Parts: sequence; C-alpha cells; structure tokens
Amino acid sequence: MSGSILAAPGSELTLTGANVSYVVVAAVIALVALGFAGVLVRSVLATGKGTEKMQEIAGAVQEGASAYLFRQFKTLGIFVVLAVILLFLLPVHGDGDNDTALKIGRSAFFVVGALFSAFIGGAGMALATRANLRVAAAAREAEGGRESAMAIAFRTGGVVGFLTVGLGLFGAALVVFIYGVDAATVLEGFGFGAALLAMFMRVGGGIFTKAADVGADLVGKVEQGIPEDDPRNAATIADNVGDNVGDCAGMAADLFESYAVTLVAALILGRAAFGVEGLVFPLIVSTIGVLIAIVGVFLTRLRKSDKNGLQAINRAFYISAALSAVAVAGASLYYLPKTFGELGKPEISGNPQTVAIGAVVIGIVLAAAIQALTGYFTETGRRPVQDIGKSSETGPATVVLAGISVGLESAVYSALLIGGAVYGAFLLGGGTLVVSLFAIALAGCGLLTTVGVIVAMDTFGPISDNAQGIAEMSGDIDEQGARTLTELDAVGNTTKAITKGIAIATAVLAATALFGSYTDTLGVSLAEAGETAEGFVNDMLNVANPANLVGLLIGVSVVFLFSGLAINAVSRSAGAVVHEVRRQFRELPGIMDGTQRPEYGKVVDICTRDAQRELMTPGLLAVLAPIAVGFGLGAGALAAYLAGAIGAGTLMAVFLANSGGAWDNAKKMVEDGAHGGKGSPSHEATIIGDTVGDPFKDTAGPAINPLLKVMNLVSLLIAPAVVALWYGSTENATARNLIALGAAAVIVVAVVISKRKPITVGGDDQGKADAAPTQREKVNA
Repeated sequence: MSGSILAAPGSELTLTGANVSYVVVAAVIALVALGFAGVLVRSVLATGKGTEKMQEIAGAVQEGASAYLFRQFKTLGIFVVLAVILLFLLPVHGDGDNDTALKIGRSAFFVVGALFSAFIGGAGMALATRANLRVAAAAREAEGGRESAMAIAFRTGGVVGFLTVGLGLFGAALVVFIYGVDAATVLEGFGFGAALLAMFMRVGGGIFTKAADVGADLVGKVEQGIPEDDPRNAATIADNVGDNVGDCAGMAADLFESYAVTLVAALILGRAAFGVEGLVFPLIVSTIGVLIAIVGVFLTRLRKSDKNGLQAINRAFYISAALSAVAVAGASLYYLPKTFGELGKPEISGNPQTVAIGAVVIGIVLAAAIQALTGYFTETGRRPVQDIGKSSETGPATVVLAGISVGLESAVYSALLIGGAVYGAFLLGGGTLVVSLFAIALAGCGLLTTVGVIVAMDTFGPISDNAQGIAEMSGDIDEQGARTLTELDAVGNTTKAITKGIAIATAVLAATALFGSYTDTLGVSLAEAGETAEGFVNDMLNVANPANLVGLLIGVSVVFLFSGLAINAVSRSAGAVVHEVRRQFRELPGIMDGTQRPEYGKVVDICTRDAQRELMTPGLLAVLAPIAVGFGLGAGALAAYLAGAIGAGTLMAVFLANSGGAWDNAKKMVEDGAHGGKGSPSHEATIIGDTVGDPFKDTAGPAINPLLKVMNLVSLLIAPAVVALWYGSTENATARNLIALGAAAVIVVAVVISKRKPITVGGDDQGKADAAPTQREKVNA
C-alpha cells in the first residue's frame, strides 16, 4: 500500500544524535510540569479551611469519594489483568527477532497508561475534595473573597492539568527513548491502557454523581421545597461525593487519555510521514504545550473589573492559544527541513514546515472555535439558555423540548467545525495519504497544546459546585459569599461544557488518525498473508457491500446503545436514591426541624453499589463489539463500523453535553431571580429539565469520547488477527466464527441482565413512601 503508515519490518530508521536529545528534553520538561503540580498543591493546601462545621462536611465528602474510588479500582483490576494477557497473545508487526520484546513492552506500557490514568483521576479527586473547603472559606472573606476563591479553584484545576501533560508526555517520551522507531507498537498499548481506564472511570463516576444529583433534586427541591444543598437532604453528601468521583476523577482521566491517545496517534503516523523527525516532532509540540500550560494557569487571574470568572478564563485561554501558535511555528521552522527529500522521502512533494505549522494552527483555532460555540449555547447570558428559561413559564415539558432543540442544533455546528478542521488538515497533505493523516493527528496535538488550561477549566467546575454545597450545608456563609459561590458555579457549568466539546473534538481527530493506522495495518497484514492489499483497502467503505453496510449500522447502533445503557443506569440508581431519601423523610420526622440527622451513608452506599454494578455492560460493549464485527463480518465491515461510530458519536456527544449544560444554567438563571425565582413553578420546571440533562452531560455524553478511542484501538490491535483468520486456511472459519459468536453472546447476556434489573429499588414499604405527603403539600394544605 502506498504511503505505508507502519514502517516495514527491517527498516533502517534509527533514533540518534540530536533527536535523542530532544526526546530527553521532552521527558525533563514533563518532570518540570510535575514539579509545578507539587508547588500548586502546597499553595492550595496552605489556604484557610474555614469553620469547624465546613471541615466536618468536607471530611465526609473526602471519605465517601476515597472509598468509592478504592472500590472502583479493585473492580477494574480484573479488566487490566485480562487486557494484559490479550495484548501479549495478539500478533505484532516486527522483524521477527524482537516480536516477543514488543509484545512485552506493549503489555507493560498498557499497565503504565492505565496506572497514569488512574493516578491522575485519583490525585485530582483527592486535591479537589480538599480545595472545595478552601474555596468556600475564601468566599467568606469581606475583601477580595471573589478573587481568592476563583484563584484557589483554578489553581487546583491547574494541578490536574500539569499532571495530565506531565505524565502523558513523560510516558510517550519514555517509550520513544526505549524503543526508538519500534515505539509505534508499544505506544498502542500505552494509549489503550489510558483510554480503557478512563472510559470505566468516566462511566462509573458519571453514574454515581448523577444518581445522587437527580435523587437529591427530585425529593429535596421539588417534593420538600428545600434548597439544593440543604443538610436535611440525605442525598447531599452523596451529591458532593459524586461531583468529585465523576467530574474530577472521571473527567481528569478522560482528558488524560485524550491527550495520550492523540499523542500516540501522532507519533505512529509521524514516523511514516516524516521518518524519525515525525516521531520526535509531536513530542516537541507537546513539550511546548507543557510550557504553555504553566503560563496559562498562572495567567488566569480574576480582575475586579471582570464581569465574571469566565472572562478571566477566556482571556488566559486565548492568550495561551496565541502563544502556542507562535511557539510551534518557530519550532517547526527550526526543526523541520523545507523539503521531504531532506527527510528521505523525495517522492513526496510539498513543504514539511508548512504542513506542520498549518496543522497545529488548525487545531488551535478549532479549540478556540469550540470554546466560543459551546459558550454561546450554554452561558446564562446568551439567548439559547435565556429561551429555555423563558419556556419554564409554560411548564417542564416545554423546558425539556427547548433543551433538546438547543442540543440538536449545537451538535450540527460543532460537527461542521470539527469536520472542517479534519478536512483542512487533510488537504495539507497535498494528496499523499500518510502526510494527510499525520496532519490530522498534528491538528489534535495543536488543539491539546492548551490542554493544561483546558483541564484546569474542567476541574474548576466541580470544585466550585462542591464549595457552594459545603457553604450551604454548613450555613456559615453570608449573602455576599453565597453570591460569589453561585457565580463561580454557573461559570463552572459553562467551562465543563466547553471542555466536553473540546474533548469530543480531540476524539474525532484521534479516531480519524487511528482509523488511518488501522487501514494501513490491514494492508501490511494482507501483504504478509499473500493477498493484494490495494483493492481491498479501497473497497473497505463501499457500502454497496452488504457486510460493510451492516458494519456501519452496527457502529451507529453501538453509540446509541451505549448512551441508552448509561442513561438508564442513572435512572435506575436515581430511583433507588429517591426511595431512600423519601423513606428517611417519612421515618425520621426530626430531619425537617433539625433534631435528627439524615443517614447520609446509606445514599452513598446505594450510589457506590449501583455505579460498580452498572458500568460493566457499557464497558463490555465497547471492547467486545469491534471483536464481534471484525471476526464475524471481516476487516472491511470493521472499518465501516468505526466510520459509523465516529460519525454518530460526534453528534451524540455534543448533543448530550450541550443540552445538559444549557438546562443546568437555565435552572441557575431562574434561581437567581428570573421568571419567578426559587420556589416558583418556573423553578420546578427548570429543575425537571436539569435532572433530565444530568445523565446527558455528565454520564453518557462525555463517556462517548473514550468509547470512540477504545473501539479504534481495539480494532487496531486485533487487525492482524482478523486478517490472519479471514485469509488463512479454511479451517480458520470455525475459529473466527466462534470468537465472533462468543463476543456477541457476552454482549447479549450483559445487556439482558442489565435490562432485567428493576427500574427503581424501594424499601418494603415503598407504596407508603410514595404516598406520603411532601413538606410542600403539608404547607399548602
């Protein structure tokens, strides 16, 4: 196949001289980022911790979050062990002499990627559960409380950002340093480990956080008429725990895998497009990104003249983006030659410097455009959210319809932006496939040069939300401090929506690049099997072939089924929370007058149990569906499957994230006094919209991002085995059919078991609990 992405066995490429120095420098700068993370940790922990009551509430949140995460890691350990064994058994493309070493390296760095993903999620959550208290305490300050609270929240996010870029770059640089031009195979394992752990953490954490949130809102705010974080609500501690295990631990791991997988794709493709320089250049771009992260985090300071925290965040982000573009352009001109002939590829026309600079700038512009577009559809001051708020005057049904409309419309514009960026980067290749695919991967790297600031933006959201909860539960906050925390929380909702949009953009760029790697792996595997690769690869996406059409439809269907499973899991778990909170209000009448304390631990236990139980089915679907399609229908059908999943996943993820973010901020707009304010019918209508949007924006939507990359990486890893069984001996037909049927059977059994679970889990006296009058009904009577 022309433009081969994987160098042929026995390639003479070597990593020597100055290139080795650049790889070492990249690793050192990565460690510098980790050092800055340590500095910020000390800075955050040195701030005031507030009142004794605040510390008690924060301690309960810390304990619940740590217990959940420890239990989750024990569960995921089984998957890690199985994946390591599978990776060792799958074939690799080497020269035959070092195949075993590459298999060991791929399996070992799978574990490294998984551990890095888990560590970032766990460390981010551990600091967030301590910073939330300090943000709440800072907001109480009479002078400068707004600025101090903002700084603590964002710098805590900065720690997670530094860990993300530091560990991602260090892991990739280490693989390149150890394995040189054979790094591509080992990097597949590193990226797969990061993506698999992130997907499980994102799904499990998302189920936990939204089950608690929905249950707390429906019983506390709607039925009992008490504030969102009122300590009389038994689900409030679980809700605050959920913010940390879902939005901090889950999203931190998700953004790390986005960074790692995009970098992996760029390194794999860069080796083929630019030779050794292509293996090193993405590391240089990522090194610049680390330096930009340091600058961006320290630039984010709230001025007294700023209307809100988002203004300060946007200012720092756009400055960081501009600095990234300039720095990468300089590095390209310095490091890359002007012709492909100097790279040992005289058959390719064009200028490598132009390709690199153009691709990275496209990625940076895409990040800025996604930020602006997502902000438009989710900010409280923009028309879409205001229209949803106005629709609350006619009831919850119109709120839900308005939010769905906003999500659907925003998905179209986001998809067009992402598609335009992909095609623009593709055109830079000048008709050479491998260069075009490398340009797409470099666009992803360009987008992620600002990832340190992006991760800080995302973590800022749940920390602000938690701070508001702690302040309200403790009662130790004045009106000015409460306004500060409400403002930060609303800003956090928007930044979370923005980072989800950027994350799905990186998913598409990385998935497109990995798709190119998959097609080339097929070409290499077919050649080894004695088959003609060119015609087969060109026919892969021909939907006139029924197998390809079926594969395409299955790829689209998996995205819908995955989303449905995640949302339904939240629905079931939230039902159990609703019944438990109702039971406590009924059986512990002293809760409402403050003479009895709610049993917070029981709700935490329900959410923990359900999150662990429910995450297995979506996880099995993501890993086994490509196996079933590949071995059952063939490599061409598997390519069509990936194309269908990427297309449907892009639209679905943006729709879910933006509709949920818009509903949430419409609720906050009403709570700030619009359309009747708190306690009004409009408020109840927006609460319903918010609870519908909770699993949209924080469970199913963001989980699609790692889903796409997990499926692409699984397909890339099994491609040689699929070709071997389809084009080898006729006896292989039995083996491949058994593998396909086995994978499909596991999926079917898992889905059936999931669907047989009850929608809600109530107590023995469930009927009485449901029939019991609410506090609002008693008052009205």
